[in-house]
Amino acid sequence: MKFILIYTTYKNLEDAQNITDYLLNEQLIACVNFFPITSQYRWKGNIETSNEITAILKTRAENWNKVKEYIEKNHSYETPCIIKLAEVEANDSYASWIQEETK
Repeated sequence: MKFILIYTTYKNLEDAQNITDYLLNEQLIACVNFFPITSQYRWKGNIETSNEITAILKTRAENWNKVKEYIEKNHSYETPCIIKLAEVEANDSYASWIQEETK
């Protein structure tokens, strides 16, 4: 059974949880993992460094557009990072759990 991972970043854990709480409540994702990171990037001609939260969301492939659109609409960044990682596979029991927890 295949599903997708969605990689996204946020300015802090509160912002990340505000978005993912909705996605979990609506059963658009089954799970999310948060990681503190330091990012370095070019933004409007300057090199920037900032502390961020990375979130890895797990869901059905067919939920990609709904999840992406909700994050885009509610994210605090002007240009949020929302990356769909190619369909992935997991052990059967975990993949079944993702299927059961999402609609």
